[in-house]
Parts: sequence; C-alpha cells; structure tokens
Amino acid sequence: MKTLKLRIKDKHVNQLNKIAGSVNYAWNYVNALSFEHLKRTGKFFSAYDLNEYTKGSGELLGLHSQTLQAINETHTKSRKQFKKAKLNWRTNRPDAKRKSLGWIPFKKSAIKHLHTRQTGNKALKSTIQLSLSKGQKLIIDVFDSYNLSLYQINTLEIVQDSRNRWYACITVKDFPRQVSGMGSVGIDLGLKESATTSNGDKLTTKQTQKWAERLAIAQRAKNKQRVKAIHAKIKNSRLDAIHKFTTKLVKDNALIVVGDVKSRSFTSKKTNLAKSTYDAGWFELKRQLEYKCKYAGCQLEIVNERYTTQTCSCCGDMSSSPKGRAGLGIRGWRCAECGTWHDRDINAAKNILAVGLDRLAEGIPSL
Repeated sequence: MKTLKLRIKDKHVNQLNKIAGSVNYAWNYVNALSFEHLKRTGKFFSAYDLNEYTKGSGELLGLHSQTLQAINETHTKSRKQFKKAKLNWRTNRPDAKRKSLGWIPFKKSAIKHLHTRQTGNKALKSTIQLSLSKGQKLIIDVFDSYNLSLYQINTLEIVQDSRNRWYACITVKDFPRQVSGMGSVGIDLGLKESATTSNGDKLTTKQTQKWAERLAIAQRAKNKQRVKAIHAKIKNSRLDAIHKFTTKLVKDNALIVVGDVKSRSFTSKKTNLAKSTYDAGWFELKRQLEYKCKYAGCQLEIVNERYTTQTCSCCGDMSSSPKGRAGLGIRGWRCAECGTWHDRDINAAKNILAVGLDRLAEGIPSL
C-alpha cells in the first residue's frame, strides 16, 4: 500500500468546509456518547457499537454511511492509541480558540476515479467522484502528479492544512517492480550536507537558514499568513529535495546502506546543534528510503557507523584522520599510511557501505 497526496483545486473550498462541519458534528456525537457509556458501565464502545447509534444519520448530515463508519473506526482507534477516555472536540468555527483542521474520510465503495487529462506540457489533472448521502455526489478536481489512472484506489481522506488548502490523501495498491540498477551505495548523514553517498552525490536541505531573514521580518510584523506561508515553503522545499534524492538512489541501486546516527544525539542544549539537525531531515530521509525500497524490491541496511569517519576507506588506517569536535571543521584529509586524499563525508559513506557488505557476507540479520 502507498499513499498519494494530491492538492485539491481551491474552487471546492466552501463545499469541503461545509462537509467537514458535518464530520465534526458526527465526531463530537460519538465522542460524547462513548464517554457517557464509559461513565455508566465502565466499558468502552467498540466501532461496531457506535455504528448502531449512527445508523441512518447520514441522510441528515449529508454523509455517506461508510464515511460515518470510518469516523467511528478512527475514533475508537485514536482513543486506544492515546489511552484517553474522551478525545478532543472538533470544530471548524473561525472564532474558535482551538480550530480543528478539516478531515473527511471515504471508503473504497464511495470513491470513483472519473478521468485524468493533460492540462499543459507535463501537468495532469484528475477528477474524482465521491458519494455522499441519498445519491448525492461530490466531484473534485485534483492536481495529479502521479497519474491516478495507473493505480487502484483503496481509500481516500480529504484533509486541510493551516492555510485552508485541501488535499486528497489516497491509499493505492501497488505492485513491486524490478530494480533498474544493480549497484550498491553507502550514505553518510551529516549537518553540513544532510546526506553524502559513496558515489559522491550530496543532499543539501538548508531551507531554514535560507528563509531565516524573511521569516524574521514576517514575525516582527506579526503577519501570521506570511509566517505560515514561509514555514510551508521550508517544509515543502525540504521534502521535495529529499524525495528527488531518495528516488534516484532507489532507482539506481539494489543495496542501500545507511549509518545509524540518531537526531536526539545532536539536539541537546550542550551541542547547540538542534536547529541544524532538524533542518537536515534525517528521519524523513530514512522513512522515505524504507518504504521506497520495500516498494521497489531494493534492500536497505542500517549499520553502526562508529569510526567510519576516522578510518581510511583504502587501507583502514586511523592514525592521521580528524577526530573529536575540534576536527569537525576539517572536510578533507590525506591518509599518512597510503597517501590517499579523502573527502571526509565520501570516505565515511564508503566505510558505511563496506560495513553493510561485510554484514551481509557474514549472514548477520539486518536490524
């Protein structure tokens, strides 16, 4: 299963806001009902029990019966996940202190892909029909960067962001494909460059630093809309760069080896590297590699990267390499044993790949 996130055209905003209000009403009803039942009996309602109480209300709320079932299932699942007797109320009133972002779930039987057409040299637009109550239909147009006609749609959730933009999050069934490349690559994660491969490719995601001045100006001016727009630009630019980087890696390699560096090791007050660490996006890079490798049939290994920066990838000598915090500024060094000149990050990536290959050769199961 794979989730595609597609932007919905703004012409549907008013209609989606109205439907989201009905979803919030149904959510608040089952939230209150479940809590009252718990107080009286000491037992929780299951999703099946809630379905009995919401049956037939779709006609009044303008919602499909399976949308109501999806609301009940999500409420039950969230209550167990967060271990709460009662969840937060949902509201989309503009004057509310805590406004909930819009959410409208649909199951497979209520979704129909009508058509996909080309609107420019490369751009695609898809039209999706969603069933509401009593034969009512909601037809939405989405900017399609995936070509939905190639996929089998399973479920769909319409969600809203803080800038009142709506997106269709569509889960689709995918079938594994063969990996085009048969190479192997090691990846060293860092702060100056977010990721460096053993082939010499580098990923830079310094978006926060790039937009810092404009963000500060908007914050001093108390321009909330501009602040939200800049934060969204930072997030989207970072995600775009990571997506392009990871997609290329998965297409060109059958084995990808990554170091096990963790963000929390660099986010303490002592290191003073929290902003740079969050901007590097290590967790997101690993997350994307994990699901893309699974989808493409590529093998992903996460290995211990201890001493990979200090070891010469040619001869294994460690005597002349940069060490400690004082050596972080040294980006290149020459091995005293074999005389090879190393780029610090590329050398570490080569050592990480060697560790991964050794582990595979010895038959040690992946972590």
